[in-house]
Amino acid sequence: MQKCLLCQQPLRFKLTLPWLLSWQTWPHPVVCPTCWQTFERITPATACISCGRQLTRRQMCSDCQRWPSQPRFYNQALFCYNAAMHDYFQRYKFQGDYRLRAVFAAAMQQRLATLAADCVVAIPVTPATMQYRGFNQVTGWLGTGLNDPVGLQTIAQTKARPQSQKTRAERLTTSQPFSLSSTFTVTNQRVVIVDDIYTTGRTIRHAADLLLESGAKSVIGLTLAR
Repeated sequence: MQKCLLCQQPLRFKLTLPWLLSWQTWPHPVVCPTCWQTFERITPATACISCGRQLTRRQMCSDCQRWPSQPRFYNQALFCYNAAMHDYFQRYKFQGDYRLRAVFAAAMQQRLATLAADCVVAIPVTPATMQYRGFNQVTGWLGTGLNDPVGLQTIAQTKARPQSQKTRAERLTTSQPFSLSSTFTVTNQRVVIVDDIYTTGRTIRHAADLLLESGAKSVIGLTLAR
C-alpha cells in the first residue's frame, strides 16, 4: 500500500460513484488528507496585489508599499509559509529529499497553466548548491513538457551565505545575482518566474528587473509560499 510522503501513514481514499462514472484517471495522491490540511492555501481574492501575501482584503501590503513602483511585475503565491511549510522545506530543500517534489508539483503546474506566459524561468541555484544538493528545488516541481527554465543563470559560483541565514536588511541590500544566458531572449515576451519562497522579495525582484531590462513585455512571479 502506498504511504503518505510526509507522515508515512498508509494512503486510504474512498472511490465515490461520481468519480467512477467520470472515467477520470486515478490521480495517484502522495499526501494524506490530514497532512495536506496542515498547509494554508492563500485566497487570491484577499491577497496582496503585489506579492501575493494573505491579507483580509485585496490591497497592497505594507512591505510592498516600501518597494519602488514596478507596474510590469507582481507575484502570486500558493500557500502561506506556516509551520507545516517550514518543515516541508527542511526536508525537501535542506535535507535533500527529492521525493517530496511530488507534494506540490501538481499545484504549481496547475497554477502555472492558468498564467498567460510565453516563457517560464526558474530561479537557479549556484553550481556549488547543485553539486551539494543534487537538484534545483524549483525545477523539481515543474516536471517535464514545460519550457526549458534555464535562461537565468547565477553570477556567483557559490553563496557566501545562504539567503535563509540572512536578516531582512541583509537580503534587501543583496546585489544583482543573476545574468541571462547569451542564447536566451525575452524580447516582448510575457515571462513567469518560478521560485520557492517569497520572503522580502529581493531575489525574485532582482530576476524581474533583469528580465524587464532585457526587453520582457511583462513579468509575473509564481512562488509556492509567502
